[in-house]
Amino acid sequence: MKLKILTLLLFVSSSLLAQDKAEIKEFFWGKNDAYKSVSTIPEKWKNESAVIIYKYEDYDYHKFGKNVTYRSAFRKRIKLQDQAGITEYSEFTFSENSKTRYGTEIVLGIKVIKPDGKEVEINVDADAVKLDSSKKIAIPNLEVGDIIDYYSYNTETFKSFMEYGFEEVEKTLGDTHPIMNYKLTFQTENDFFVNFNTYNGGPELKEIALDRSNERKYEIVATDIAKNDFPKWFYPLVELPCYKFQVFFARNGTFEKRADAFLPAKENIIKKTVSKEDVLNFYTNKFRPYGDLGHIERFLKKNTFATTEEKVKAVYYFTRHYYYTMYVEAFVANEAKIMFPFDLYGTNPIFFTQEENFINYFMAFLKDNKIDYDIIVATNRYNGDIKDLLIQKNASLLLKVNTEKPIYIEYFTPYSDVDQFSSQLENTEAYALKVSKLKKVVDVERVKLPSSTYKDNVWKQVITASLAKDFNTMQINLETALSGQNKTSEQAEKLYFFDYTTEDYKKYETLPLMERVKNKKKREQYQKEFDAIVNKLKDKRKEDFKKSTENGYTFEIDNHSYEILNTGRYGKTTPLAYKEDFTIKNGLVKKAGENYILEVGKLIGVQVDISKKEKERTNNIYYGFPRSLDNELIIEIPEGYTATGLEKLNKKVENETGGFISSAVIEGNKLKIKTYKYYTDYYQPNKNWSKIVDFLDAAYQFTQEKILVKKINS
Repeated sequence: MKLKILTLLLFVSSSLLAQDKAEIKEFFWGKNDAYKSVSTIPEKWKNESAVIIYKYEDYDYHKFGKNVTYRSAFRKRIKLQDQAGITEYSEFTFSENSKTRYGTEIVLGIKVIKPDGKEVEINVDADAVKLDSSKKIAIPNLEVGDIIDYYSYNTETFKSFMEYGFEEVEKTLGDTHPIMNYKLTFQTENDFFVNFNTYNGGPELKEIALDRSNERKYEIVATDIAKNDFPKWFYPLVELPCYKFQVFFARNGTFEKRADAFLPAKENIIKKTVSKEDVLNFYTNKFRPYGDLGHIERFLKKNTFATTEEKVKAVYYFTRHYYYTMYVEAFVANEAKIMFPFDLYGTNPIFFTQEENFINYFMAFLKDNKIDYDIIVATNRYNGDIKDLLIQKNASLLLKVNTEKPIYIEYFTPYSDVDQFSSQLENTEAYALKVSKLKKVVDVERVKLPSSTYKDNVWKQVITASLAKDFNTMQINLETALSGQNKTSEQAEKLYFFDYTTEDYKKYETLPLMERVKNKKKREQYQKEFDAIVNKLKDKRKEDFKKSTENGYTFEIDNHSYEILNTGRYGKTTPLAYKEDFTIKNGLVKKAGENYILEVGKLIGVQVDISKKEKERTNNIYYGFPRSLDNELIIEIPEGYTATGLEKLNKKVENETGGFISSAVIEGNKLKIKTYKYYTDYYQPNKNWSKIVDFLDAAYQFTQEKILVKKINS
């Protein structure tokens, strides 16, 4: 009986799914499809590899009793006009898990329309091939003139009794191919609050009149949208026509007040802008000095400081440890199910997991010590100007401590530094929330955040290389030091938790996790299991370190070893430093009679190679931050040989956008080469692109240079 019931349920479920898929297909390709017969492309785009006939996006937010339903739908109809277009659309890759977080299946549809009008629908479920973490489907027998028409349809339903913020959506209207027709539809009803705006010349969102007063529908329509290449060093949302929106659901006024969003006054109002007054109103009661300062007070009694600035910095690093890194081992042990560790830290251990907790606590310290401060509200440079801030999640917060030399403090990570905040916030306009009596936000003003220079953000490498007597191998010793913004991403990649927790335990004389376990037998058991995790991670890092170094060059390496010399976690001028030793086999040396050709330029690492197409760039240039790369090569020449052809290694290209300088000299049996490449600013207008290309080409050309290691008296 159970088997029969289960079979019946499966049949009903399959029937419903088939019915849903049929309705979804009708939604896109049914009788109301205005583009099902459109196949003609404008003459001006006849040489494009592909042209998007129709791009459609649909978003729908509704409630049904206690349930909230969200729908997102997407469609493209593309004509393929050459082999490049065919290659681009000959395969589709998508997530293997075709279900959303709420268990609703994402439905995909693909069909090919031949030049004679014949339609071939692809059986996505049957033809998809499983990969490691995704699925791939090949589109067979594509030809020039074919049209690919595909869609995805996702519906999520869940219960919500309070407030709920949907994921923000930020997209350009344009694509990598020109678009003939574009349409976006957007539908909501009461209890859904919408922030929505278009930027950079994008068309306005227009309301469509509906019969029901509690429901609302909007649309954007555009035609003749030019393509964009979305090149390197480009922020599309800053320059291209785009839209941004977020929807927040709140069943009543109480939940509206709790919403983490710059909500419009009413559901039927689309909020298009967020003023500095809106920002002030949102944050006025968001923060307050709060927290037990006992640990900080005891820390301050043990130490003396020459200046307030010095005190603030020391307290920041202490706080980072005492409320963050001190608990990292516990989270590792808990996740690995070795033990439940948190009761080892007392009755009420505090681990800062949110920015708000940290800011409130540090405000309490500043208030208690009568140190003036502001709260900074900023947004990442790739989001655009602060005046265009629309989505609360795009706001980043800093504390500006008004010491003699102001200190900027960001919510900590294991590697965060005092007075160094996200490079995406540097040199941007922001809002400063003014704090009255060191405790309450009362006003707001627009301010400019500090910037860094290419001399602050340095990637320094010293390579000592020696050629084997038989010239078959080259032994390399590489020392790397990264300072300023250059070190941030490298710290996250190169450092593991045991690097910084061990460092902090020693610095602050606190107990590691295992030393807190009183029972000797249990401690030994836990330590053994914990060491196994650490050793596994060390093996992974060794492998990743080697791959990372190989990726920085054009050759494979062997016998790789490394050592972390300095974590760079205490001061922005303190570098992350590490050294590596490895061997290159037959990678850079070629025999030429009794002499040898050494591809010495490749030792500075991979450089940007600007293609002919990329040199025709029309977009402006946006960097993460100004930076410099400083290389020093010391190559020991084998006895009985000398190096010739050094003149090709001396280059100098400099202008206001940056530069590349190199030099080479022989001192005894050592060839010494220095290279220096730098980018001067965060942004360059397109008119300066050719100047950037000049020094990039010089750097790339250097990597192609060779010298002759010549036998003496030959």
